[in-house]
Amino acid sequence: MPQLIELNTYGAAEGKLTVFEKILPGDIKRAFYIYGVPPEQERAKHGHSTTWNALIPVSGSCRITVTTTDKTEHTFLLNQPTQCLILQPGDWHIMDQFSKDAILLVLSNQYYDKNDYITEKP
Repeated sequence: MPQLIELNTYGAAEGKLTVFEKILPGDIKRAFYIYGVPPEQERAKHGHSTTWNALIPVSGSCRITVTTTDKTEHTFLLNQPTQCLILQPGDWHIMDQFSKDAILLVLSNQYYDKNDYITEKP
């Protein structure tokens, strides 16, 4: 089941520091970011069998719609760099409504494996 958490953030007038630690099981083995996506474009449209992902909107905003294995839908608007959406194995998701300045950071606890992808929506 997806979980939206607030990352620990420190600082004020001198600037802010947001910390990401002990959120995913195991080590972070892969990191990538998504940007330059037109607002009408959909991304992802998949889930994973064994991979956990953490999605952090470093800049701008986007919407994530998650369908869990029991076919329940959850919709999240990510628009603050202190937000972190955790996707567990089996969480099928679509990313859309990207703002022009959106940069979405994705951290994974597994390396890329095309056999781990679930393309059929539950």
